[in-house]
Amino acid sequence: MHPMLNIAVRAARNAGQVIVKSLSQPDNIEAIQKGSNDFVTNVDREAEAAIIHTIKKSYPEHSIVAEESGEIAGTNPDYQWIIDPLDGTTNFVKGIPHYAISIALRVKGRTEQAVVYDPIRDELFTATRGSGAQLNGYRIRTGKAKDLAGTILATGFPFKQKHQIEPYLKMFQALFVECADIRRAGSAALDLAYVAAGRIDGFWEMGLKPWDTAAGELLAKEAGAIVTDFVGGHNYEQSGNLVVGNPRVVKQMLAKIREHLPENLAR
Repeated sequence: MHPMLNIAVRAARNAGQVIVKSLSQPDNIEAIQKGSNDFVTNVDREAEAAIIHTIKKSYPEHSIVAEESGEIAGTNPDYQWIIDPLDGTTNFVKGIPHYAISIALRVKGRTEQAVVYDPIRDELFTATRGSGAQLNGYRIRTGKAKDLAGTILATGFPFKQKHQIEPYLKMFQALFVECADIRRAGSAALDLAYVAAGRIDGFWEMGLKPWDTAAGELLAKEAGAIVTDFVGGHNYEQSGNLVVGNPRVVKQMLAKIREHLPENLAR
């Protein structure tokens, strides 16, 4: 394992311990609303602090972008860690056991290391650029579907952008009639990891942030998936609009999405 991936794994497991320990004292979990339909808990912040402490202990010169703490400058800006300490906070608050820690390392703007860790199932998804993706140390590959027929897709509702509900539902309908079924589980990081593992054949969502997708994007790519925006380009980090799956699945998903793509999302 690459030394920096090893630190990412250690950081993710440390955050996982914080999250799991908090479950034994649910009355101590405090949730506040930080934006429209967007929540944060004291556990998010404690898990994030554990991650940052672990990374800074080994690499004090690296910079960090974290969902709750924002940007933490380092003396070596070529190395940037992208952190989501608890992707699926709403699930966590409601007691739904489906959420994950997401940690990625970018070197000179390119994602090189990725970890998505599900502390409830103790499933550790890892990837190093050029070395494939693994789940608990075993190689994983994306699904082999040749078209949308029989596929299971995943998505996330635009709960932070409810004004986009009309085009989103048209996309949903167009894809739903072509595939076997669609899942909406509440953690984009795990959705991307599941595409990498072949559990889900394709995924799309709008309005995502870099900390939602940085690690999962590399996992999916290293497992053989394609990652694009809604027009088949590479502007997904700026737009937050993501389509992921094997090349054939993505091609058919994009064809359906484009039919209902308003001009403000075609960027």
